[in-house]
Amino acid sequence: MTTKNADIISEITRLKKQRNAVILVHNYQRSEVQDIADFTGDSLELSQKAAKTTAEVIVFCGVHFMAETAYIINPHRVVLMPEIEAGCPMADMITAEALLARKKELKNPTVVCYVNSTAAVKAESDICCTSGNAIQVVNSLPDQEILFVPDQYLGQWVAEKTGRKMQLWPGFCPTHMRIMPEDILKLKNKHPGALALVHPECRPDAKAAADAVLSTGQMMRFVRESKAPGFIIGTETGIIHRLKIENPSKFFLTVNDKAVCPNMKSTTLEKVLWSLQDMRHVISVPEDIRVRALSAVERMLAIS
Repeated sequence: MTTKNADIISEITRLKKQRNAVILVHNYQRSEVQDIADFTGDSLELSQKAAKTTAEVIVFCGVHFMAETAYIINPHRVVLMPEIEAGCPMADMITAEALLARKKELKNPTVVCYVNSTAAVKAESDICCTSGNAIQVVNSLPDQEILFVPDQYLGQWVAEKTGRKMQLWPGFCPTHMRIMPEDILKLKNKHPGALALVHPECRPDAKAAADAVLSTGQMMRFVRESKAPGFIIGTETGIIHRLKIENPSKFFLTVNDKAVCPNMKSTTLEKVLWSLQDMRHVISVPEDIRVRALSAVERMLAIS
């Protein structure tokens, strides 16, 4: 650690105590940002942590929809986002207006909304899900038409696993699209003892080439419990940092070193410090949208 980083971390620690703040960090963030987290996790784990926190200030190191979700659950706490421009291309592939139009076409289906979406889209949905609980959420629903938004590849996988017929929104994650089946198979041939784990946002042929399809939180648990010596990881590369720390005796290979989300990597230690110093950037959601979105999020949390 550089002297500069040590000084920044010391000041973050001081301000965190002064502000009664908690720092929540997604598994895809920079390694040095993960290292200052009070809690690191996937979307479901971070949503659960945000719902239970007693801190007055939540500093959310992730992308915009995640900070919005924290505010939806905690409107009486201050939610700060160190990098306000950290968005999500998948979330931008659907709008509330487009969703309303599609619901009308399908004559009011049950809308299952992946958390990788805006508060406005959540507000027009019946229930949210994450990659970690999507199967559980869909299995909890009555037997009627389901519209799954916005990730077609997560939706396709859930439909396959549940046997439910679902209408899929044509959204996708550009980062996970970089993970190709031929790269997985090449690494499996080179490292026959390693297990290939991929995220359900990956394309179907990449999932078919893997040994297991798991959310990042599920990957952490799977690796801890597995006796395999190594793992081929098919998701955003940021998770490798935590995997190595928690499993020092095992080795990890990325399917594609270019599977990097620029939005996730835009948060830095300096921006976390500035966020606490100046109490920026404050995230909020209009109350009418927040209340409706909260219903969809709470239904998910109740099942999880």
